[in-house]
Amino acid sequence: MRVYATSNMNNWNEIRTAAQVARLGTISAAADALGVHRATVTRHIDDLEAQLGAKLFQRHARGFTPTELGLELLRIANATDEQFGQLTRLAKGQSESLSGEITITTVEDIAPHILPRIAAFSSLHPDISVQLSTTDSVMKLEYGEAHVAFRVGSKPDDPDNVVRHYETIDLALYASKSYVERFGRPTSEKQLNGHRFIGRCGGASRAPFNIWLRETVDDEQFKFRANQNHVMRVALASGIGMYFAPVEAARDDPNLIEILPLREEWAVPIWIVTHVDLHRSAKVQTFLEHFKHSSAPGLSYPRSSNMD
Repeated sequence: MRVYATSNMNNWNEIRTAAQVARLGTISAAADALGVHRATVTRHIDDLEAQLGAKLFQRHARGFTPTELGLELLRIANATDEQFGQLTRLAKGQSESLSGEITITTVEDIAPHILPRIAAFSSLHPDISVQLSTTDSVMKLEYGEAHVAFRVGSKPDDPDNVVRHYETIDLALYASKSYVERFGRPTSEKQLNGHRFIGRCGGASRAPFNIWLRETVDDEQFKFRANQNHVMRVALASGIGMYFAPVEAARDDPNLIEILPLREEWAVPIWIVTHVDLHRSAKVQTFLEHFKHSSAPGLSYPRSSNMD
C-alpha cells in the first residue's frame, strides 16, 4: 500500500506528528518528543485521518497501534527524514568544500585592480574555478548570479547583504606629456577653460569624478568620448585630452603629468558585497580572507610609448 500526497494533504507537520505517535505509541510521549501540547498531537492525527479517509491507528487503553496505513506512513516518514539528512549533509559538504566555481562581479575599471589577487587566490586554491563578470549592471546576489561583488560608490544598503569596505582609490586629473607639449599645462581649476577633455558616452556615469567633470567642463571641451574605460585610458595616454587616473598608478607612470591633485570628493570607495546566505560558505570565506590580507599594485594606465 502506498500513501500519495494530494492538494488536500500538504502539511508535513501533521505527517511528522503521526509518525512520532507510530514510533512511541502514545499521545503523551509524542507530544513530549515534539515539544507540543497533547491537544495538538490529537488534532494533527484527526485532521490527517480525515484527509486520508482512513484510520492510521487502532486506539486502545495502552495507547495507539498503527494500522497497515499507519505503518506505511511511518515508512515514508522515515525515508523522508533520511533523505533530508542526506540533503543536509550534502549542503554542509558543499559549504565546507574548497572546490567548484566562485563567481565574482565588478565594473570594468576595477577588474585590473583585483586580477593579480585573483591570480594569487587561484594558485593557492587550484580546485576552485573563478568566473569574473565585468558589467555596469548590478548582478543580483540574492538570485545566485554571483557569490561576491566588488561595488563602487556609496555603501550598498541591502539588509540581506554583508558589506565590507575593501579600499578607496584616490584619483587626480592628469594629462600626458604629449598633451602638455601641444596645449600647455593648466595650474588651477580656473585655467581649465579652453582645454581638451575625455568624457564618457552611453549614459551619465555616477562616478563622483565624472559628475564633477560634467558640472565643471563645458560640453564643447570634450573632444573624445568612449563607453569603455580601457579606451578612455588609452586616449589619456595618447594625449587626446585630460582625464582622471588613480594616483597610485600615475605616480609610477612618467608619461602622465598631474594637472589637479587628488580630492576627497573624487575618491572611489570599493565595497566587497556578499549575500548573507552564501557569506559563510567555505570558499567565499576563504576568498574574502585572501582579499583581506593580500596586496596588489594599483590600476595601471597604458603608456603612449608602448603604442607605436
